[in-house]
Amino acid sequence: MRITAVTCVKNEGPFLLEWIAYNRLIGVSDFLFYSNDCTDGTDRLLDRLAACGLVHHLPNPAKGRNYQMEALQHAARQNIVRDADWVWVADVDEFLNIHTGNNSIPALINACGDPQAISVTFQFFANGGVTTFKDRPVISQFTHSHNPDLWCADFAIEVKTLVRTDFPLQYFGAHRPFFRNDLPEQQQPVWTDGSGRAVPAKFRVAANPRRLRKFPAAGAREHATLNHYALRSLDSYLVKNDRGDVNRAGRAFDDTYWRERNDPAWKDLSIRRYLPSLEAAIADLKSDPELAALHQNCVQLHRNRCSELRALPAYAAMYAQLHDAPASPPGEVDLMQDLGLMP
Repeated sequence: MRITAVTCVKNEGPFLLEWIAYNRLIGVSDFLFYSNDCTDGTDRLLDRLAACGLVHHLPNPAKGRNYQMEALQHAARQNIVRDADWVWVADVDEFLNIHTGNNSIPALINACGDPQAISVTFQFFANGGVTTFKDRPVISQFTHSHNPDLWCADFAIEVKTLVRTDFPLQYFGAHRPFFRNDLPEQQQPVWTDGSGRAVPAKFRVAANPRRLRKFPAAGAREHATLNHYALRSLDSYLVKNDRGDVNRAGRAFDDTYWRERNDPAWKDLSIRRYLPSLEAAIADLKSDPELAALHQNCVQLHRNRCSELRALPAYAAMYAQLHDAPASPPGEVDLMQDLGLMP
């Protein structure tokens, strides 16, 4: 089975080897990376990975500001995508955590009945008080998330989607594919959640603009969850804020973004099942001396940028603000105070 992962990156160098090794473990066979404006060696590391035959690396073709969507339009025409059996559009801080069979994408597909699309619910992992960037697997460092059925005050949580290549595709979205709104019902795709249940009908046909990327999470994760490490360490979060959003220019990752994703109410160690194999796979990639050196260069440049940002007054203030921010979603502290549950 050929499974192609498509992703866009900017200054994600220290995290690439883990993400590639992890996705190869769960069954991804091919990778299509788009990069733009990298200053931390991400592009050079990807070029070496491409020379080793491990990934395909292209410059982001965006002519406007919407980097990811323009790249996805381009990707749909590439042979590495067209010749695949399945396509997985995801970011480097997202890890598909599969709970069924041998914990692989083929096992997930089988458990869901081999539909034409599978939308897997996000689970946002908190920072957990980790301040300093460490060159260790992200999945080993962050262990707590929000209640997976409830994010902030919303029962509907965003998804990412595995797409079988016979899906009647109009275009790929970052979170889900779209088909023509005039497609006859009998030609519309079979589409499940991470439990193998049919996704809500309004989500499937994109009938509700507020629910284009999400649906209720309760009961949707029997076979898989999408672990999203959007915060990582506080140092790395500063670099993320400095970099901006790969999806669109000018987006700020502010206090609200941090607090929405820094709820540690739920302990979940299930992804650690992959750790022994993952660490061995990363070590195997680093057995190539040039790859190892390029990875180490990305790590050092990332650390250097952390230090540079913390020396700037605005980023020093951001660091202090986030460090001291309560580990609860916006509004929860106010509600608890109103209820007399805390001073």
